[in-house]
Amino acid sequence: MKCPYCGHQEDRVLDSRPLEAASIIRRRRECQSCHKRFTTYERLEEVPLMVIKSNDRREPFNREKLREGILRACEKRPIGPDVIERIIAEIEYELQDYVMQVPSRVIGEKAMKKLKDLDPVAYIRFASVYRQFGDAGAFLEELEKLQKMKKEEPKAAPDFHPGRGRKSLKTRKKKETVAL
Repeated sequence: MKCPYCGHQEDRVLDSRPLEAASIIRRRRECQSCHKRFTTYERLEEVPLMVIKSNDRREPFNREKLREGILRACEKRPIGPDVIERIIAEIEYELQDYVMQVPSRVIGEKAMKKLKDLDPVAYIRFASVYRQFGDAGAFLEELEKLQKMKKEEPKAAPDFHPGRGRKSLKTRKKKETVAL
């Protein structure tokens, strides 16, 4: 770091403290030549993630835009705001794998996958806007795919307790009737 008083390049750090939730670091320095002290602030340079739209237009990633779409899909559904925030944070975290730009379809697909796992109605709502269903046939097609996936899901495993192994349904019923 260049000394603001004498221009000398050598200094030593006396104290470092994080500010604003550790996104800024304040450093107290002393010049090795003139021994005057000065303060520097270091901030991580954030390169904005650019979203490549379907028409090849580019715009900065907007967390609020993603939140609005998910909120609209989850409207009047039993999904709390904390769950929505978690979904948005997870998507944002997954987007860190992309360097400087990401196709918009990747963001949409990630949101649809999260909503499909969470709530089928919210998923269908989001998909209808995201995929721009042109008619009722496209909408019904997506519903049929969802139904088919629901039927193919594996059945829930019987109760499991570490150390006791699996309990069969018969064993549980016998124990319940004996207890009465």
